[in-house]
Amino acid sequence: MIKAAIFDLDGTLLNRDESVKIFINRQYDRLNKKLGHIPKDKYVTRFIELDKRGYVWKDKVYQQLVDEFNIARLSWEELLQDYIGEFKHSCVPFTNLIQMLEELKSSNFLLGIITNGYGRFQMDNIEALGIKNYFDVILVSEWEGIKKPEREIFDRAVKKLDVSPYESIFVGDHPVNDVKAAQSAGFKAIWKKDIQWKHVDADYIVEDLAEVPLIIKQTSN
Repeated sequence: MIKAAIFDLDGTLLNRDESVKIFINRQYDRLNKKLGHIPKDKYVTRFIELDKRGYVWKDKVYQQLVDEFNIARLSWEELLQDYIGEFKHSCVPFTNLIQMLEELKSSNFLLGIITNGYGRFQMDNIEALGIKNYFDVILVSEWEGIKKPEREIFDRAVKKLDVSPYESIFVGDHPVNDVKAAQSAGFKAIWKKDIQWKHVDADYIVEDLAEVPLIIKQTSN
């Protein structure tokens, strides 16, 4: 019987691809006096390429951008601080996020988040989505000192929720860090489809977050 549902953040609850597009366009506009020598489409496109969907931290991204585009009036450190401070204002949820959480909470499921990333940055994004209070536990890799796909971070989550892995289901978009890692830790795993991967060996597959409560309730019977 499933008692707890635990989620990845980026690409699962947060539509990171859309959020990044909004942020980087806004950053260019906000700092246009110092970035205006670069065509906007080139700046936006190159940032997205270097970011590699969040798997390259932005210190490396901005160092590369400063070098490639000969940005003399802004340091990479200043661009990074702008990212850290402003990204939360561009956060876009996936469709039906709040509806899904409301439905799960009303059915008395325990809820958690396990996300890789920097602690304050990820918490800012969770708060920006307006979802922090739905969750009974939130584990961010920087604060935990371990990250997915390491089993320990999954073990910590269920321990804090006082449930077993076999009473838990994990929802994520990454085939290794989320699906395979959760299954290896004893969870059932739901893969939230992502166009980057063609096939993922998950227990369940969803395209829309609205599908998640039905699966969890069926699994709990």
